[in-house]
Amino acid sequence: MSQDKIEKKIVLKASRERVWRAISDSKNFGVWFGVDFDGPFVAGQKLTGRIMPTQVDPEVAKKQEPHKGTPFEIVVDTIAPMERFAFRWHPFAGDKNTDYSKEPMTLVTFLLTEQDGGVLLTITETGFEKLTPARRGEAFPANDGGWAHQCKLIEKYLALGKP
Repeated sequence: MSQDKIEKKIVLKASRERVWRAISDSKNFGVWFGVDFDGPFVAGQKLTGRIMPTQVDPEVAKKQEPHKGTPFEIVVDTIAPMERFAFRWHPFAGDKNTDYSKEPMTLVTFLLTEQDGGVLLTITETGFEKLTPARRGEAFPANDGGWAHQCKLIEKYLALGKP
């Protein structure tokens, strides 16, 4: 089994417009994902923020609490309205004492597709093979589980009638 690509899919019972706003607006994204960004998503731009517990699931928020305030950085790769949003980041980069800036970033892509009963959201993360075996060994399983949680969080966020 390859440890280069994670893929998660979920059918969201919301309009394409609402799902798009939930993933492409940094404030909305931060509420369910658990990060407070310093500005908007802009293609080709680096964006910083801090990890903040999700506002849609108290159990997941408890797990995120120890990481509250940890710096968070992405580089927005693509914004294709109503279809695709992608960014690069350093996966599983939660150790405040480690400088991740020299290691390769993975690419996270959110793809929206019409589906009976809602919108199919496909989340993929690729590029783990570029990491050292040790980093890949910790980042891949952590992010695989993390994206499963994030699928549930966006579903809960949209069920709350947001955004």
